[in-house]
Amino acid sequence: MAQAEGLDLVEVAANSKPPVCRIMDYGKYKYEQKKKKTSKPSHSATLKEIKLRPGTDQHDLNFKLNNVRKFLIEGDKVKVTVMFRGREMVHKSRGRDQLEEVLKQLGAVAKLENPPRMEGRFMSMILVGDRETINEIRRAQELETKQSESAKEIKVVDVPSEAGEKESEPESTETAAE
Repeated sequence: MAQAEGLDLVEVAANSKPPVCRIMDYGKYKYEQKKKKTSKPSHSATLKEIKLRPGTDQHDLNFKLNNVRKFLIEGDKVKVTVMFRGREMVHKSRGRDQLEEVLKQLGAVAKLENPPRMEGRFMSMILVGDRETINEIRRAQELETKQSESAKEIKVVDVPSEAGEKESEPESTETAAE
C-alpha cells in the first residue's frame, strides 16, 4: 500500500503485539522534526504593570523603574499606573507629574504608546521599548559579558623555592575585575 502511494512504511511501536506501522513521508517527517528543534520560540509582548502612588518616594520609584527597564528590554509593554485614594483624587496633577518623571527617567529606552489618562481612580500610561536603543543596550551587555569572561582567566605563577619547599606552590593569583 505504501509503495502504491509513493510513501514509506514506518514502524512506530516495535515492542507492541502486533507491531504498529504507519504509512507516511519519512523525509518530510524528519525535516519537520529538525525544523521544530532549531526554531526558537518567539516572545510575544505581554503587558506588565507597575503601580505607584502620588507620594511614592524617589528610592522606591528608582527600584520600580529598574524593573520597568528589564521588562522593556525583554520586549514587553509596561503599564505604569498611579493609584489615588480618598482625598488624593483632588491632586491629580501630582499623579501626572509622577508619570512624567517616570518617562523622563526611563529616557530613550521607552516610548509612549498611550499618554496618561484617568480611568476611575487610576491614572495610567502604556510604554513600549524603543527597538534601536534596546538593541544598543543588548550589544553593550554582550560585549561586557565577553570582557568579563576573558578577565576571569586566572594566572598562576610558579616560583622555585630556595629551602626545598614545594616546587609548584603558587605565589599569587591575579584576577582582573572591571
